[in-house]
Amino acid sequence: MGRAKDALVIHPIEPVFDGNSKILILGSFPSVKSREEGFFYGHPQNRFWKTVAAIFDEDVPQTIEEKKAFLLRNRIAVWDVIHSCEITGSSDSSIRNVTANDLSVILNHADIKVICVNGKTALKYYDKYTRPSVGRPAVCLPSTSPANAAWSLERLIEEWKKEIKEK
Repeated sequence: MGRAKDALVIHPIEPVFDGNSKILILGSFPSVKSREEGFFYGHPQNRFWKTVAAIFDEDVPQTIEEKKAFLLRNRIAVWDVIHSCEITGSSDSSIRNVTANDLSVILNHADIKVICVNGKTALKYYDKYTRPSVGRPAVCLPSTSPANAAWSLERLIEEWKKEIKEK
């Protein structure tokens, strides 16, 4: 039995940012769980929220409203590199036929000091589709995905803190 053709999936989550945002964190594309939840890093095993909460010495936000407030309070903008693609489930390695998000939506309205990508897949797509138009490099942070088992939560916090604290 052959593999069914992946359907085109369009990014369903609006970016989070305001005029005070200084740090832009980009993932590759939301997981199935995040798409179902309607917000970034929705998989309970993803360590994004634990990592950023520890960096800013705050409780881990639970609801979408708490997460948005946390990001804005800490001057963090969040979105993804990819606007639409064909993807099997949440598998980054299956991503095909990419269309990138237009980051000018954020960059024209916030004084972003640093662009970070959450993992090597996000970096690959950023460098290929976004960097040529934006003209700015991205700092590659180790992925908070549960698939990145080589990095403990403590190591993630330490590495992420170097780039996103005090910007």
